[in-house]
Amino acid sequence: MINTAASWYEEFLGREELHSPEMDEATWDAEARRMTWWGAFVGGLLVGVMGCEPAGDAVLMRHAYVLPEYQRNGIGTALLVHSEETLPVPVRIVVGTYAANYKARGNLEKAGYRPSAKSETVLSKYYDIPEDRISTSIVYEKVLPA
Repeated sequence: MINTAASWYEEFLGREELHSPEMDEATWDAEARRMTWWGAFVGGLLVGVMGCEPAGDAVLMRHAYVLPEYQRNGIGTALLVHSEETLPVPVRIVVGTYAANYKARGNLEKAGYRPSAKSETVLSKYYDIPEDRISTSIVYEKVLPA
């Protein structure tokens, strides 16, 4: 599901930036153990996922994917709202995405997330991602008050 949903990255990433597959089985196994996952289903079909990972003084929202044919139907927003409702408060939420990912950025801004003033620093602190992804990404943050 993640690799299918990530296929739309071809719209805004150059060939050299694409990683295929987006997530292989070994990466999934490692990531899955560290996170709490939520899924969205339509007619029994998994159409969206979102992972949440505690990281010291923050919670990382990670791997938010919705199958392309189900995007723009509120599924990503529903996953985000549900995940926020399950977190203890107060909490600082950090979300990294590609700077060119206009769909994710628009949804995050509508949900009250704001761009971090120091995206590269935050990405380096919380995420284990390749340097090429750090330079093409942006961080959004939100604090859920008590």
